[in-house]
Amino acid sequence: MCALRVNPNGWLRTGSLDKPARLGLNRSEGLMGAKVAAAEQGTDLVHVVALLGAAVIAVPLFKRAGLGSVLGYLAAGLAIGPFGLRLFTDPQAILHVAELGVVMFLFIIGLEMQPSRLWALRREIFGLGVAQVVVCGALLTGVGMLAGFSPVVAFLAAMGFALSSTAIVAQILDERGDTSTPVGQRVVSVLLLQDLAIVPLLALVAFLAPAAPQATAGSRWIAIGVALAAIAALVAAGRWLLNPFFRILADAYAREVMTAAALLVVLGAALIMQMTGLSMALGAFLAGVLLSESTFRHQLEADIEPFRGILLGLFFLGVGMSLDLAVLARHWPLILAGVPAYMLVKSGGIYFAARLFKGSHRDGIYLATLLAQGGEFAFVLYAAAAAVGLFDATTNAVLTAIVIISMAVTPLGVFALRWLLPADEQSMDGVDVAEDLHGTVLLIGFGRFGQVASQSLLARGFEVSIIDNDTEMIRSAAPFGFKVYYGDGTRLDLLHTAGAGKAKAILVCVDKRDAADRIVALVQHEFPLAKLLVRSFDREHALKLVEAGVDLQIRETFESAMRFGEMALRELGVPDDEASETAEDIRRRDAERFALETTGGLLAGRDLLHGNVPQPVPFTKPKRQRAAEPSPLDSVEKNG
Repeated sequence: MCALRVNPNGWLRTGSLDKPARLGLNRSEGLMGAKVAAAEQGTDLVHVVALLGAAVIAVPLFKRAGLGSVLGYLAAGLAIGPFGLRLFTDPQAILHVAELGVVMFLFIIGLEMQPSRLWALRREIFGLGVAQVVVCGALLTGVGMLAGFSPVVAFLAAMGFALSSTAIVAQILDERGDTSTPVGQRVVSVLLLQDLAIVPLLALVAFLAPAAPQATAGSRWIAIGVALAAIAALVAAGRWLLNPFFRILADAYAREVMTAAALLVVLGAALIMQMTGLSMALGAFLAGVLLSESTFRHQLEADIEPFRGILLGLFFLGVGMSLDLAVLARHWPLILAGVPAYMLVKSGGIYFAARLFKGSHRDGIYLATLLAQGGEFAFVLYAAAAAVGLFDATTNAVLTAIVIISMAVTPLGVFALRWLLPADEQSMDGVDVAEDLHGTVLLIGFGRFGQVASQSLLARGFEVSIIDNDTEMIRSAAPFGFKVYYGDGTRLDLLHTAGAGKAKAILVCVDKRDAADRIVALVQHEFPLAKLLVRSFDREHALKLVEAGVDLQIRETFESAMRFGEMALRELGVPDDEASETAEDIRRRDAERFALETTGGLLAGRDLLHGNVPQPVPFTKPKRQRAAEPSPLDSVEKNG
């Protein structure tokens, strides 16, 4: 492909280096033009390598330090930008291209906004989430006005900071294992609402943009009408055209065409919105929502994700380059005061909203600490405001610095949660504490293992007392006809009140290995007459329990895995009786190996295992052996 450019000397240059484009150009001038072209192309390549190298080095380091990838991109951009190594002098040129990453990010967010999901979390999303954004936005607007900003600037600064960092918070939730907990789901709901809020906020920026001198009220209404018509057309196309369009492309079995079509939908929707004066992000988001229930949703997400990740990272690099250190040096008192002021006020607003929607004091502190920072959408909103003239360069730099510093100190606040959070108190509503129980069997732990184990005992009419220390589990078991009492099996006093001294058998079915070991030690010391049956977690734990002298231990996955393997043989055509014989042989081998391991350690009895490493065999078996040993596939082929 031949690239056409006009160089500073005014003559047309092509990508071909041996044929000058201007008639009459002498050989020396042609060689000079070729050298200039090669130098320009080399400089472009240096820029690309610098961007990739900075990201590859900085992002893993920041993630390893627990600060997240966003801060890594920002630091990398600062390092190679105008105030660092000066490899780039015009960050806006990069931001202009990298805005497509934000567009694709909003498309993926739209894909995740299925109406069914929104409805299931409607109270948390549209209740707690809206309350958090509104309350924090109002309070932070007041802070901005006290700092001397105009009402419009203070409002946009506040709304940008009210949107927390999805990247940082999601990572913290995952690392703490809190994503699926009730409080974690509340955090996720708030983040979903914030992701939704950026769309109308970007549209509002376009609406608040200073009008051209010749603009009139009539032209404003015409522009609004055109924008609404464009939205309606996009919704209609998404509802009736996109699914048939992708179905036709899927029948072509061309993966690259599906990728191109996904990019066409995203960028086409963004272009339509931009041409009508609205945000490109709004168009991408609407396209995502319209495709959220499509059968092609996961395919589209997989196709867009690589482009989204690279371009969004490029956007954060551009934001880092745009950070004006000279402005920061001049306004450091405002920044140092702004960070704690914005974070503390936002934390107070979040805590108020959480308590307003019946959250506990503990949950309120957790949400307030986790969501106190500004987020990546603040950069998007501030960049949009600066592009239309609502923010000047100084305001944009100061507010961006406040957000970046708030993101950097968030891990420190999360680390302090261990001292900030009060002791976790479970609600005992509808829960009875185990007192004076007298069942023949005491079952400790009513998770998925205990629930199944209880069925055989209850079917034979045994009186089973069940205790668990998870109040949510206790309440959820009640509608299914189970009476589960609250009790911690690792406490001797609760074992006494739960009737361990009267039980003929104690079944330890808890889902934590350490807790099971503590219960075993207590029961063997205090209730030696009761049969002790224990759920083991793996082979090593089973050996430890045998050594401890329990009456029965069983690995939690052993029987189901044995049954699974047997059924797999039958699905592959092995006759039922032969599949059963094979399973029994495996069970016998496992028992022999386990017996050897009790004295010889985990590596004893390895020869009893069937491995999949090829064993060396002769190229030709002896004739007698071939005649005496039928193929193991003979029976499969006969019955296949």
